[in-house]
Amino acid sequence: MATKKQWYKLDNAGVLYSALQREEYSAVYRFSAVMTEPVDPAALQKAIDAVLPRFPGFAVRIRRGVFWYYFEPNTAPGPFLKEDVADPCQPFRFHEDAGWLIRFYRYQNRISFEAFHALSDGAGAITFFKTLLAEYLRQTGVFVPVEEGILDLNEPPRPEELEDAYARYVGPAARRLPLIQKAYQNLGQAEPFYTFHVTMGFVPLDKLLEKARSYGVSVTEYLAAVLLLVLAEKQRRENYHKMLPVTLAVPVNLRPWFPSETLRNFLVTVQPGFDPALGEYSLAEVAAQVRHYMRLHISPQEMRAQITRNVRYQSNTALQLLPRVVKNSVVAYHYRTRGVRPYSATFTNPGAIPMPEAMRPHIHHMEVVLGQATVPRPHVASVSFGNIMEITVAGTQADAETERDFFRFLLREGLPVRIESNRSNPERRT
Repeated sequence: MATKKQWYKLDNAGVLYSALQREEYSAVYRFSAVMTEPVDPAALQKAIDAVLPRFPGFAVRIRRGVFWYYFEPNTAPGPFLKEDVADPCQPFRFHEDAGWLIRFYRYQNRISFEAFHALSDGAGAITFFKTLLAEYLRQTGVFVPVEEGILDLNEPPRPEELEDAYARYVGPAARRLPLIQKAYQNLGQAEPFYTFHVTMGFVPLDKLLEKARSYGVSVTEYLAAVLLLVLAEKQRRENYHKMLPVTLAVPVNLRPWFPSETLRNFLVTVQPGFDPALGEYSLAEVAAQVRHYMRLHISPQEMRAQITRNVRYQSNTALQLLPRVVKNSVVAYHYRTRGVRPYSATFTNPGAIPMPEAMRPHIHHMEVVLGQATVPRPHVASVSFGNIMEITVAGTQADAETERDFFRFLLREGLPVRIESNRSNPERRT
């Protein structure tokens, strides 16, 4: 890698995130594993050094071309393990930290990994993080086999892992799902830079599954319905003269429908929601709407049409000829009108993270955090390991209404919820 003049073209999602990245927006996500024993920093650094060559798509820096950003291999020393910070998922500044677009932190029993979204989506990052955790445990004397999605460090990187799967699956029709012109925005007063509020709720997965099944929906659909109903009630309290639709941006991993081994981005977004202006809705009614919407629109035909539209937009001749600085402004405007205004919040659920049997006794639970939105409103994300579902509400808004209402709703549903937050804990991770 170090001797080749290599470069990588950004995929469709990578183009978007690199154009949007700035101090007021953090296209960054974090996965954490809370171990059953305190973290050995020397062993973890050895694991980082051993794993990174196997994942060349993460070992890059971003460069500014005249017309586009591009990636090239990063041969600088690092990345180096750091002590954790109080406000996670800070924006990547491309000229800092030797150009690295990934970060590693530790605090007591917690191992955290942050990545710039232009590199990979959650599915690719989970593969990287699981492989890192496996190697860390090996460094501490635990035998971990190569299974359950753990990649073999003795195997060279495969070209399929660097595939731009969007380009591969471009179809004949470029249509998008109908977009709401403007949804309830759920905006709050922005905190001073960089104050990032993170509230986590921990729910027994078996009880959550039981509750979701009682409504005839999946866990993702149930949590999405709760969030939608909470946001509708919040909008009603704000005395809006005209109630707007409440809509979520829900990323969907495309790999189950379009086979690909890529570790880069490969997802589209669907938009379940409802219109509270039509009257009062119960949770059962909202859950049914979410279920039917998701089952109807998560189809290979519609998702391929979204892929095609996005790729064609990126390859538009007029856009291609614009200088990068101008192009960034065009992409940012398009995102404000298509990626912000039609949605009230983002909700993502990568689901259960499978681990080899040898690793399970050493991991207590997993956590996920989405970085700062382009506007002061929270993102919601969830992940599960074992019997613990972790749900994060995170953002730069001063008020805590969304997270408070969301977790109180789950409590009223009879679900036990344990809360951790950097809002109220005087001993925040520093």
